[in-house]
This record gives sequence, C-alpha cells and structure tokens, in this order.
Amino acid sequence: MAKELIFSSAKKTIYRDGDTVIKEFCDGFPKAEVLNEALCNARVENIEALNIPKILGVTLVDGKWSIIKEYVDGKTLEQLMDENPEKIGEYMEQMVDLHLHIHAQACPLLNKLKEKTMRSIKSVEELDASQRYELLTRLDGMPKHTKLCHGDFNPSNIIVGNDGKLYVIDWVHASQGNASADVARTYLLLSLKDKKKAEMYMDIFCEKTGTEKRYVQGWLPIVAAAQLAYKRPEEKELLESWINVFEYQ
Repeated sequence: MAKELIFSSAKKTIYRDGDTVIKEFCDGFPKAEVLNEALCNARVENIEALNIPKILGVTLVDGKWSIIKEYVDGKTLEQLMDENPEKIGEYMEQMVDLHLHIHAQACPLLNKLKEKTMRSIKSVEELDASQRYELLTRLDGMPKHTKLCHGDFNPSNIIVGNDGKLYVIDWVHASQGNASADVARTYLLLSLKDKKKAEMYMDIFCEKTGTEKRYVQGWLPIVAAAQLAYKRPEEKELLESWINVFEYQ
C-alpha cells in the first residue's frame, strides 16, 4: 500500500502507511522538539481510561525526523462538524464530555502547566515589562491543580473512530494543571476560527461543571499571551486584544 497524504504544512507532513501514521518534520526541525512530542505521547498513551494512538517509533530518514504512530480509521470531529452543521450542539456536548474525562485523569510525569505558561510568556518579545508583570502575577495567583491537560484540545485533534470510540491525538502540549486554563485555551483555539462555536463550548462546559464563566475568562489573557510565543501573524491581532483585557464583567 502506497503512502497516503493526510496533511501538509511548512513544518510537517503527515502520511498514512497501512496501519501506521508517519509524521515527517521539515529539514532542520529541532530534534529536541520531536523527541519531546514522542515523550509526551508515550507518557499519556497508557492511561487506560483514554483512547490514544500509541507511538511505534521515532526515526531519521534522509535527514528528516519522523514519528510513527498507530493509525485510527475514522473522521475528525472537525470534519463531522463541517459535514453536519445541524449537529453542532450534539458534537459540542461530546467534545466537552471528552474534555472533562481527560481532566479526570492524572499523569504525574508531565510538566506543570503553570511553569510551561510562565516560560512562554517570558519569551514573548511583544509584551512590555508592565504587561509581562501583570500576566505573571495573575498566573501566580491562579489555583494550583494537577489535572491532565491536553493543551491543544480542539475538534481537529479528536478522531471519531469507525469503531465508535473517540480518540485524542497530538499531545505535544500536554501538562498537568488547572482544567480551566485548558478550557480557556480551547476557547481561544475555537475563537480563532469560529467565535460562535467557542461561546457554545464555553457555555456547555460551565453549565456541566458549575464553573463561573468569569473564572474561565480570567485565564484568557494568560493563555493568549502564551499563544503569542508561536509567532503566527494571523493570530496576533486577536491575541493582543485579549491580553489587554484584565477585568471581565
């Protein structure tokens, strides 16, 4: 069976090769980042309560690092949302339930979310000293939790398998920390594409958990600042608008 292209970007190309997926990184992609992605996945894939495709190997081919993983036959939740817009509410319910299921797990070997976020904020050159101080002070004051956080939980990273199970992929940003920070990041990621979906997701999460919306919103300037570290021009304007908002009504 010939390799089948699944996704391609400037930094990576993803293929299906039989029962495996090959994520091939571009020339010069940092070895440490590739190995860190494989390590994060390896640390969470044995959590029995979750369906996570396992890492099968990390290899170097023609100077390019590649990660080999199990292939899951199915469609992403993002694809299903696009194909069945009338079912958005149902899909969002499933997504929130899955997120809560993830947060109910623990993975003590993962990095702390607060420490990762702090490093990201300190690396953002666009922030002035006052902004950085305010953001780090707010971060330091947030409750410390050790829940499993995905860090990039969005519909494109959820596969609805042909076997009826929900699989979660791309754990490179996984950490242990405050679930509301993880939810705020998902809200941010959804907002970058569709504000209506983001609001629906936030409302369902807060209703199911009894969490005050204001509390989750308090994380938005923090996660927005951390997201700036990825230096994506198309996100810059929206992220900066959130960073400057420290009080929500």
